Amino acid sequence: MDTGSIKSAYRRYARHYDKIFGPIFDPGRRKAMSLMEPLPGKRVLEVGVGTGISLSYYPRDSRVVGIDISHEMLEIARRRCEREGLQQVEALVEMDAENLAFEDNSFDVVIAMYVASVVPNPDRLMEEMARVCHPDGRLLVVNHFASRNPVVRTFEKGLSPLSRYLGFRPTMDLSELPEPEGFERKGVHPTNLFGYWKLVDFNGASDSARLA
Repeated sequence: MDTGSIKSAYRRYARHYDKIFGPIFDPGRRKAMSLMEPLPGKRVLEVGVGTGISLSYYPRDSRVVGIDISHEMLEIARRRCEREGLQQVEALVEMDAENLAFEDNSFDVVIAMYVASVVPNPDRLMEEMARVCHPDGRLLVVNHFASRNPVVRTFEKGLSPLSRYLGFRPTMDLSELPEPEGFERKGVHPTNLFGYWKLVDFNGASDSARLA
């Protein structure tokens, strides 16, 4: 995967993304929201906000910043915010998830929606998410990870040569998602399609110590 192929893939997806992926991915979005509550007054960064399909799920008293590398997807997200009057959305910015232009400790929660198998370097993604999150904050990653079923795994491997066209790596294993420094993995929750997609939950180490 590289930045050019990612932008090209999501340029193709932009107009049809909500119809194709909206219903399939919705359980993962809702699961993430349930784990993030309560959010009053908290500042949230959504990495890979895409067309903004999840933005209406955030409570009005939260503050949400969304970033995405796709200009076309963000344009749809901006129109959505205007149409639906989503006052909780602080900003929508075109940005590379591996090089976030935010100060350290800028957010209470950082969530990556279906991005980990899209970016070229998942380790860099997680480093950046951890950097911009408060030490006692929370990181959430919703993503497809390679199946343990041998038949499905073979199918995923067959799709691997098409990664650049598809815009994601179908063979990414859960073990490839690193635990960033200062955060501890608290759980892995099945979400969409019988657990084919999963939500990985990280708490800041200082927060974990406080709750222990």
